Amino acid sequence: MKRLIAAIVFAATGALANAQPVEIEGVELQPTVQVGGQLLQLNGAGLRTRAFFKVYVAGLYVPQKTSSAAALLAQKGPRRVAITMLRDVDGDTFSAAVSDGLKANNTEQQLARLEAQVAMLQADLKAIGEARKGSVIHFEFTPEAGTRILVDGQQKGSAIQGADFFTAVLRVWIGDAPVDAGLKKALVGL
Repeated sequence: MKRLIAAIVFAATGALANAQPVEIEGVELQPTVQVGGQLLQLNGAGLRTRAFFKVYVAGLYVPQKTSSAAALLAQKGPRRVAITMLRDVDGDTFSAAVSDGLKANNTEQQLARLEAQVAMLQADLKAIGEARKGSVIHFEFTPEAGTRILVDGQQKGSAIQGADFFTAVLRVWIGDAPVDAGLKKALVGL
């Protein structure tokens, strides 16, 4: 039995080591990343468009890959949404887009419970200022630190506590009314 478990672990580790980066619109996403001391896997990646404009490339990193949005939302532990901007977007527009996504994918009761966290998020997003072409923005969650927004590796604003809050934010991209249906399919890996 121990040999079987060792063989499975070895095979899984080898598969991760052999995974290749994904490239979309010249943006390279690594197959794995470390967040909060845990190895996360790239579940999926895709392009966010608005009208005919290419806005950003996004990748979703999770502990366990799955092609179920519900299972992704239910996962525990560290997770990351990695965004690389393909055009300049001012802070107010970026903040409004996330706010609209929160409202479209969470009930009034859910948002009422998260009102303080949503206000902190809006302040953090506005503090970013303009999201410039080439900037890398991470929405990163760890149980210890909460949700952090990092721009080009630098944390912006304060960490926002609550796994339920990160799940609410994740619904912006993979909820029932995502900001971009094609991007949702790509992130979920369909």
